[in-house]
Amino acid sequence: MSATITEITLIWENVLKEIKKQVHERFYDSFFADTKALSIKEKTITVGVSTTTAAVLISQKYSETIDDILLKVTGTDLHASFVDGSSVEKIQEAEKAEKAPQYFKDSKLDKQFSFDKFVVGTCNLEAYQASLMISSTPGQLYNPLMLYSGPGLGKTHLIQAIGNAAKEASPSTKVLYTSASGFIDEYVKFATGYKEDKSLVDYFKNDVDILLIDDIQLLKNKAKTMEMFFVIFQNLIDAGKQIVITSDQPPANLDGFDERLKSRFSKGLVLNINPPDVETSKKILKVKILQQNLNPDDFDDEVIEYLATKFSKNVRELEGALLRLIFYSVTIRPTKHISMGFATEAIKPLLEAQDDKDELTENKIIVTVANYYSLTPSQLTGKIRTARVALARHIAMYLDRELLKTPLIKIGQTFGGRDHSTVLNGIAKVEKELKENPDMGIALQELKNKLVK
Repeated sequence: MSATITEITLIWENVLKEIKKQVHERFYDSFFADTKALSIKEKTITVGVSTTTAAVLISQKYSETIDDILLKVTGTDLHASFVDGSSVEKIQEAEKAEKAPQYFKDSKLDKQFSFDKFVVGTCNLEAYQASLMISSTPGQLYNPLMLYSGPGLGKTHLIQAIGNAAKEASPSTKVLYTSASGFIDEYVKFATGYKEDKSLVDYFKNDVDILLIDDIQLLKNKAKTMEMFFVIFQNLIDAGKQIVITSDQPPANLDGFDERLKSRFSKGLVLNINPPDVETSKKILKVKILQQNLNPDDFDDEVIEYLATKFSKNVRELEGALLRLIFYSVTIRPTKHISMGFATEAIKPLLEAQDDKDELTENKIIVTVANYYSLTPSQLTGKIRTARVALARHIAMYLDRELLKTPLIKIGQTFGGRDHSTVLNGIAKVEKELKENPDMGIALQELKNKLVK
């Protein structure tokens, strides 16, 4: 016998009416009132009851009576099987979860990122307006939208706000937020056969209406992953589904990227988010103070101005300075009112660290060059002599000499105890490459821009 859930429910409701006539009221209320028909397979109707004990008792005491009632109600020779309903539901949920695609299972939107909590200023007004518009009309206006900036300026807040607003407006909208590194992880699992049940391309076709992907620059030099992303990207665009991307660079500056992807990024709306000006930073501080359940009036105006001026490179630094100040006022020197003198005392360690960070050192050159070439600092100062490592090492030596005027002997000591003639030879190779290869000039200029601000 094949029946729908509605039909099964109706059958059991009619059976219960008959049972109620034949059993004591108290017994009916205790054991039958909350039973639920779960399925009919072949000649068995499975019924969920409240406990395993109830299932055993009903089966032993009323099995024949209920089978007779089933025959009367349905006209068929059905047998009732009683099980612990809560256990069945758990099994069914587990089976459903097991069958469901497991791509990006840990990815989710953070509800704290909303448009209401985003502080708008001249530095981010265009990005805010475009994001707000896209959240209400996904796939219809700017597609893709690409937001780029340095770290801590609100890119992640805005793209998650898009997802949260879209879900609030239409709960059935399927939104996927992930970082580029999360996409890489899923591609690796797919490519190694870990998820053969459903292709990654099909997942995006069927289960994603809005794709929000953070830090796209992390796909750099990952050819196979970029190829997969290109296919997914094009499928979503063709289907009129919205894509929003963040990056630390505009499309043209995404080195190590498929030119087709750079071109398609550029065809959408590309917007920069600038560091907050002082007025915007002051607004942000006041919002953050309120979020800490504190009163902005307890902070002198000059304190707010001072923090906004000193820590306006990005919002994370600004918030970090405020949290340091609040921590100091609560645990180190408890006070309710924050004066200028108190503030300078509290954030002195941050200012000292900021000065160290801004200072150009040999170590900063090594770390910057290593990151640029996707290497580790220890590779540059170690014994490895592969062409790629050697080139990066020579460039670091060249910049050490040009920017810091470091003596050759000292450079040799920094780079693994090499003698001054080895250092001189490495620098000479860079100078020769500068004359013969325009790409070397571009690379050096980019590195200098990162080092000298």
